[in-house]
Amino acid sequence: MAITKILARKGRLDVGINYVLNGDKTQERVLTAHLNCDPGRECRQMLDTKRAYGKEDGVQYYHIIQSFKPGEVTPEQALEIAAEFAKEHLPGYETVIGVHVDREHIHAHLVFNSVNADTGEKYHSNTQSYYQQIRATSDRLCREHGLSIIMEGESAQAVSYIEWLRQSRGQPTFRSMLEADLRTAIEDANDLGHFFMLMEHMGWEISHGNRLGFRLRGQDRFMYPGRKNGLFTEDGIRAAIQSGLEDIEAGRRPAVIYRPAYKPYKKYPKYTGIMALYVHYLYVLGKIGQRRYPPRMTPQLRQEVMQAERYREQFDFLRENGIATQGDMAAFQSRTEDALATLTKQRTILNVRKKKRKKLYNALADVSALAQAKQLYEDGLSGMEAEYARYMDAVAVLEQCGIPRERLSAEKAEIYEQVAEVNRQIRAERKKLALCRDILDRLPQMEHDINKIEEHTKEVERDERRRR
Repeated sequence: MAITKILARKGRLDVGINYVLNGDKTQERVLTAHLNCDPGRECRQMLDTKRAYGKEDGVQYYHIIQSFKPGEVTPEQALEIAAEFAKEHLPGYETVIGVHVDREHIHAHLVFNSVNADTGEKYHSNTQSYYQQIRATSDRLCREHGLSIIMEGESAQAVSYIEWLRQSRGQPTFRSMLEADLRTAIEDANDLGHFFMLMEHMGWEISHGNRLGFRLRGQDRFMYPGRKNGLFTEDGIRAAIQSGLEDIEAGRRPAVIYRPAYKPYKKYPKYTGIMALYVHYLYVLGKIGQRRYPPRMTPQLRQEVMQAERYREQFDFLRENGIATQGDMAAFQSRTEDALATLTKQRTILNVRKKKRKKLYNALADVSALAQAKQLYEDGLSGMEAEYARYMDAVAVLEQCGIPRERLSAEKAEIYEQVAEVNRQIRAERKKLALCRDILDRLPQMEHDINKIEEHTKEVERDERRRR
């Protein structure tokens, strides 16, 4: 298995080349290779290529790293795989290859000129080229050489290198511990509030916000597993609790199903006001976006496509809520702000209830999270004194309150579920308000853009008529 990474560099070429060919790392340059350039003249030939095509500015070279799983590959195999990768993925590019063996894991470095010596084209790297070319080619070569690969859907493609290295050595990481506890809590939970209670009783602190965050007590930073796996978002966890984790993990159903509420068909009247402006603007954007051949996906074009999607989302929002005039918008904003104020008040009441029971809820969590530490202390293991004392304090608090633990746990799970639901509704109302503000801010610019585009179109048509 090879973890691949590509870096764009604007610094000196000789620095990158010397790093790759470092004799201390490559067994006195035995584990090195060259493609489309000569040993000892690599830097000069790359610079000559840049001058010949007049492309001496910008990115000077690219640096690809292939890191292999410890014990799975020999240095010679790593060099062979890297050389085959360069021949297939980098034809015409002057490339220097070096396999470094100065660490426990073997890793190959490829430094290549940003300008193709045959065509003069500059190399461009983006997310699409990484997954469809670099990653795909590397995985195929690993399979052909009998190595394992990262399967599609595995989270290893997004983990940090240090975390991957610890996992490859069989060492636990905080992220792997968190994901194991998340799966356990999902399988045992009756609802979302019960899930939050179980996670807290396992020793995790929870951050409720746009993203769900977790951290062990004593840690400085929260981890947000939902950014890399949709299963661990709040919606994904709720769906897994309701329908079962096994089907989602096996890929038989998605983690989150966004199913809009059924609405009977109705013919929309003629659009007026703000919606008419959006219809006209989307039509104009569609007309100027027509091409005989699909254009190359440049960063500017990608941004325009994303912007067009935002405009369509805003138009659907206007249509679904019947907003056609500034007065409709003001009325909708007023209703949404009232609903948001009501929900915020409900959350405050729930948080006050939580605060009154905080001592008991924390004691429940300590009894569950520190049960193992208490057992270790009783078995004679030193260093567990503080945890044992905390456990005993929590037991004393629960015994003095006079409420059975089962009843207290059910009450805690219920209030956590209510808080989670109110938070979800608050986020939805805030999103509506943000859409309203965004629409109102964009209206003048949209009118200006439409006038500018239509004037340009008329000029083009007049020019074409004159030529005829």
